[in-house]
Amino acid sequence: MYLKRWDGGPIFLSFKIILLFFFLPESVHESLKSICIQPSNIPGKFHNSKSEMILGGLFSFINIHERIQTFKKQPEVSTSGNLIPKIFQHALSMYFTIYEINKNIKQFLNTTLVLDIYENSFNVREASKHVLDLLFQNRGSAINFNCVQRSKTDFLPIIGDLPTPNSIQMAHILNTYKVPQISYGSFDPILSDKRQFPFFFSMVPNENIQYEGIVHLLKHFGWNWIGLIASDDESGEVFLQNIQPKLFQNDICIAWMQSIRLLRDRSLNMHVLSAHISYIKDTILLHYFLRNTRFNNSARDEIFFDEKGDFDPGYDIFNLVVFQNQSFQRVCVGRIDSKAPDGKKFTLNENAIVWNHKFQQVPPHARCVESCPRGYSRVVEEGKHVCCYNCRKCPEGRISVQTDADQCERCPEDQYSNAARDQCLPKMFSYLSFNEPLGIILTSLIIFFSTTLILVALTFFLHWNTPIVKANNRDITCVLLSSLLLCFLCSFLFIGWPGKVTCLLRQTIFSTIFSISVSCILAKTIIVVLAFLATKPGNTMRKWLGKGLERSAIILGSFIQIVICVVWLVISPPFPELDKHSQVDEIIVQCNEGSDNMFYIVLSYLGLLATISFIVAFFARKLPDTFNEAKLITFSMLVFCSIWVSFIPAYLSTKGKYMVVVEIFSILASTAGLLGCIFLPKCYIIILNPHLNTKQYMARR
Repeated sequence: MYLKRWDGGPIFLSFKIILLFFFLPESVHESLKSICIQPSNIPGKFHNSKSEMILGGLFSFINIHERIQTFKKQPEVSTSGNLIPKIFQHALSMYFTIYEINKNIKQFLNTTLVLDIYENSFNVREASKHVLDLLFQNRGSAINFNCVQRSKTDFLPIIGDLPTPNSIQMAHILNTYKVPQISYGSFDPILSDKRQFPFFFSMVPNENIQYEGIVHLLKHFGWNWIGLIASDDESGEVFLQNIQPKLFQNDICIAWMQSIRLLRDRSLNMHVLSAHISYIKDTILLHYFLRNTRFNNSARDEIFFDEKGDFDPGYDIFNLVVFQNQSFQRVCVGRIDSKAPDGKKFTLNENAIVWNHKFQQVPPHARCVESCPRGYSRVVEEGKHVCCYNCRKCPEGRISVQTDADQCERCPEDQYSNAARDQCLPKMFSYLSFNEPLGIILTSLIIFFSTTLILVALTFFLHWNTPIVKANNRDITCVLLSSLLLCFLCSFLFIGWPGKVTCLLRQTIFSTIFSISVSCILAKTIIVVLAFLATKPGNTMRKWLGKGLERSAIILGSFIQIVICVVWLVISPPFPELDKHSQVDEIIVQCNEGSDNMFYIVLSYLGLLATISFIVAFFARKLPDTFNEAKLITFSMLVFCSIWVSFIPAYLSTKGKYMVVVEIFSILASTAGLLGCIFLPKCYIIILNPHLNTKQYMARR
């Protein structure tokens, strides 16, 4: 598999440009006479026609066999060599083209185009000698720039040599006299340097396109571990200097490089078409026509020179098919065209490729390591080739959708990576829903406890005038039962999609209702203590007893909590938010409390009320049995405080909907604890032991 310049006839296209030369104006320069003796028989000159306008051609189609000089005898001139038919065909094509031009335009123009052909045998010295011969033969001294009086013969371009060194040497000579040079074969990048060769024009594609094509071909087959072979001359060095950066940019590693010495430069892609100097004015005028040459060939391809004087027809990709009898055939399997639209600059027909029989029609493998699959990224170890890498699986939240990815790409915030790390999946919204099992269980518990509380309240209402109900302060009991019911029901605010209203209300309502409940218990405890003290003779506590004290205790305890909640809502109110980072595969829909400090202040105040109630009830637990409700209050406050103390670490150690579950459980457990510890023993007496709920029994105790 190799690249070859588009061979659609650059030499024939060059001859079309020759037609421009007939329209150059006649020179008005008068030459000075001088004597310049030139040999009449020029070695290597094959054809000469004396006429009006001369076109020179320099070719290297004979490979002279150099003899090894031993310096023991006088060196002999090598005259034998091998004819290279392909290059000789170029010379014949030139001769035929000139013949056709003369036949078709002679009737329109009163002039004749003739041809001088020279054979250089791949020798720079011969090329220099022949160029000077074309410039100054029978025209005077080349050194003194003196020319004989102008003859009837004018000078036109030279169709030139094959090797790049010959072309460069010709360019140096012709640039001295500002003679334009047109090449249909030389493609050395140095010839595109307009500072060194301002009068050089090339009909050969830009070699940079060939480098890009090589890289594209390697990437197409996934080859990244290759060897480079180049000639040990300047062209080989230029090739290595240009191709290596492009390989490194595309992560293609060079396993080894080898320079091979050539016995003879036989690059078949190098020909030169040079303008022959007759008079400087004519050649200078020729530059304008060359720079503005633009036409379409028979294949409808547009032909023109770019700003560097280069011609860019593209490259063909050839497959060298070797047969069993060691014969071979070139098969075009693709093309590189820099002027084609994106996506069509590189075309390759893999079905037309015939691989070596050892590969059994399977493309060969040229990699240091196997490719990293999707979901992995390359990791290059220090000191190793970039192609010899390790594969590392992409971390959570990152993916790679191609093989040999340099790095893993991060998924969007609302997506997460799958197990294979090759696809981003949408995250599911996570919140405590009424439809999920956990939501159903909590909802059932809320309904159960609420129903239980209603039954307790109904029991007290049906036995409203019994001694045990009267002894528990019926007004406070009604407020306490109502607040406990609301505590159960406020748990519904924590279930379902967190909205703006629910986020604002749920913590404030919960804390306010709980403060009322605990304040009621504190008021009951204070009333128990004051009632006992009031029974002692001479005690002044009797005047404090009454409904005013109860109401004041409840209102004051709950009012402070209400003030705290109002400050919270004003300073930093809670709001709904989407937490996309806490969980890998979920978006947590939650209420941001706005200010965590205010949330813990609210809980601390509830803890303060419960602690005061517990202390007061604890000291009142040994009062006479008639007033033994303090024991129940002590136990209920102990349960309440234990639950909310354990709530804080559990709440902080969970995320998402499980934080809500912990809080709902704490609300239900603490409320159920108050209900069970304070009211269930009384219900037991009212329902199962009604004989204990009598005035005589209470008095006896």
